Amino acid sequence: MKAPALASRRAAELREQLREHDHRYYVLDDPKIPDAQYDRLFAELLRLEAEHPELLTADSPTQRVGGAPRPEFKAIRHGQPMLSLRKCNDEEELRDFDRRVREALGRDAVEYTAEPKLDGLAVSLTYEAGVLARAATRGDGETGEDITDNLRTLRSVPLRLRGDGKPPRRIEVRGEVYLPWAGFRKMVKDAEAKGDKPPVNPRNAAAGSVRQLDARITASRPLAFTAYGAYLDSDRGPPTQALGGRHGPLPQLGSGVLEQLREWGFPVSALIETVKGVDGCLKYFERIGRKREKLGFDIDGVVFKLDSLAGREELGAVSREPRWAVAYKFAAEEAETVVQNIEFQVSRTGALNPVARLKPVFVGGATVSNATLHNLDEVERKDVRIGDHAIIRRAGDVIPELVRVLPAKRPRDAHKLVIPRKCPVCGGKVEREEGEINPRCTNGLSCRAQLHGALLHFVSRRAMDIDGLGDKLLEQLVVQGLVKSPADIYQLDAAKLADLERMGEKSAQNLVDAIAASRNTTFARFLYALGMPDAGEATARELARHFGTLDALVAAARDDARTGDAEKDKDRYPKLRAVPDVGPVVAAHICHFLNQNAGAIRKLVEDAGVNWQAPKVIAGGALEGRTFVLTGTLPGMSRDEASALIEAHGGKVTSSVSKQTSFVVAGAEAGSKLARAGKLGVPVLDLQGLRKLLE
Repeated sequence: MKAPALASRRAAELREQLREHDHRYYVLDDPKIPDAQYDRLFAELLRLEAEHPELLTADSPTQRVGGAPRPEFKAIRHGQPMLSLRKCNDEEELRDFDRRVREALGRDAVEYTAEPKLDGLAVSLTYEAGVLARAATRGDGETGEDITDNLRTLRSVPLRLRGDGKPPRRIEVRGEVYLPWAGFRKMVKDAEAKGDKPPVNPRNAAAGSVRQLDARITASRPLAFTAYGAYLDSDRGPPTQALGGRHGPLPQLGSGVLEQLREWGFPVSALIETVKGVDGCLKYFERIGRKREKLGFDIDGVVFKLDSLAGREELGAVSREPRWAVAYKFAAEEAETVVQNIEFQVSRTGALNPVARLKPVFVGGATVSNATLHNLDEVERKDVRIGDHAIIRRAGDVIPELVRVLPAKRPRDAHKLVIPRKCPVCGGKVEREEGEINPRCTNGLSCRAQLHGALLHFVSRRAMDIDGLGDKLLEQLVVQGLVKSPADIYQLDAAKLADLERMGEKSAQNLVDAIAASRNTTFARFLYALGMPDAGEATARELARHFGTLDALVAAARDDARTGDAEKDKDRYPKLRAVPDVGPVVAAHICHFLNQNAGAIRKLVEDAGVNWQAPKVIAGGALEGRTFVLTGTLPGMSRDEASALIEAHGGKVTSSVSKQTSFVVAGAEAGSKLARAGKLGVPVLDLQGLRKLLE
């Protein structure tokens, strides 16, 4: 059925407005409206497209969240081969490159476009009639992998070319997908907090994010895209060489192509310059080198391209490399040193993470004495031994990485890492379960190393929400022995707190009041605050809903502990695995945690006075049999309160949107869940709409 004209016009207006705001935010870094206003426009478009599916277009801003996982990547043949670049590592090689270009063209001097060499993943975007049709990885240069669904999720990739003029019939835009340092550090932190394997470096993280079978994972990663070139398809048939005037009303210089890409809505590096001759190249290289540490993203050199497109076509390519471009690489920020020892650091979840202790060496502008080894799999893959000579790399301000060892220099007394049987901090038993990347200390909250991280999680906003109890203050409390378990937090008084650094009487009293207020919570929040491995908020809610009481949950864990060694997988942890979305590995971790920390958990309830009321459920409630997902900030009501309201009337609250979701309740600053609802056609309500359902 055709949508009403008014709805059709409004949807078109909203798409245009959202594209403009996306461009200003992600490309120009110059937003003109607050996030809340953008979210309202986005939500309105989602509702229109849900009510009138015929209004949904492939280039709609709502189509950036990614769909269901794909079974595989299909092959895509590039219209023009994605050639690799010749590399040079010193001034003499760069001067030789410039000489060859000038001699081949018969000129005394030429101009080059100079741009930073981003350390990411090269991709090709094909636009047909101005709309993104396909996206592919570089692959072998001739054929790449189809990553169209994933690239649609990047807001820096335009789904439709901007501008009023007629777009080219078909154009291939080349660029780099990369991960800025801030996003990479967040990914590392999140992975470590979950006990997962952290990404090795930004380049690997970007490549892995782009090649996800589930585009929703790509959408959740803070990726960026920068365009650096394009190729135009001729109306006569096969693709032509680089954009040139004779194939259409387009620039004849590489710098002009980049300006055209900007006008079409692509992000193009603001650091690109046109320089004259090899001396101009060298000066640019020095300038970029001085800025490198402050850029916010990783570059490993500079690319120089002949600016004249006619000259590029005349020079052509050889051995899969263009004769008209070269990559001038920075000297590697690497150094050789000796692995003096390998020690283990214990995380909040008890995972033992290997760290190399090094003979101090100066690299990347700093003296380095430690380097991450990531996990035991990496130690084994790189065959790192204590006593080895090794190459260390430092980039930006992240933890230095051990790149490789030098077996030729390995001393006779070098020896392999031995996994400790006891925790290096508390002496507790260490176990490495099947499928685990790293071993774990099994001593739980009794382990001193795990205590600080566990406390930080315990007091966080989504857990017990104790405002004012931050990282530095908790560190003081642990060091001074004032807090040895979460229950000890509730024994603190204003006098003890006022004596701590940067704490006065008023601050101390405010914190005591916040601690007291946190005693009244919900069962789900309490379980999440405990920090059970692999048990996030959604799992905590399901545990609370399934068991209802702490006694029932603890009894189930006690009974399931007897089944951990059962021969058949289906016979292990049956009571915990009866909870939705709790598999055998998660059940094993929860079971072990609850039994290991039973005493500390009891202290929180019996001694510290943490309490909650069982939710009241109205028999035959208006929401019975319906499933809800909450997203965004609801006016005058927290998500916990909204969840309790829904559950009291017989409804169920889950964390992810699916075809089985009855309604999504959206507030201000709603994110990907709202977009997912629009794609699946799930009805979206605001808080007022939820209240009407209850009536």
